[in-house]
Amino acid sequence: MKKKEKSKEKINKGVKINTVDEYVAVAPQKEHQVLEELRQTIKAAAPEAEETISYRIPTYKYKGPLVHFATFKDHNSFIVINKSVLETFQKELEDYTTSGTTIHFSSENPLPEELVKKIVKERMKQNEKK
Repeated sequence: MKKKEKSKEKINKGVKINTVDEYVAVAPQKEHQVLEELRQTIKAAAPEAEETISYRIPTYKYKGPLVHFATFKDHNSFIVINKSVLETFQKELEDYTTSGTTIHFSSENPLPEELVKKIVKERMKQNEKK
């Protein structure tokens, strides 16, 4: 798990986003597929989660905030809300940069579907314990 500061320049700055479909549509074309695959993987792992826009980014809620994702000028982010998740999956995240509660990835090096599912399931367990 690498720690490195990434650019936080939002790609949708100044654009009113109301849905995840709109968010993906205004993302750079090269990111559309990886963002849509991440979205579908989250929805498959947590079909009962509410999909919404919060903090101007795609957000999933299940008994509280579950996960978010975002795209920026030079990377994408998968925000897992709880830092312990990064510790739990530290070995599997070795090829990715992390910061706080965020995993950075690119369309060239997307997060594996199975890892995303495991992370979402872990977050669901955490929220159920609250």
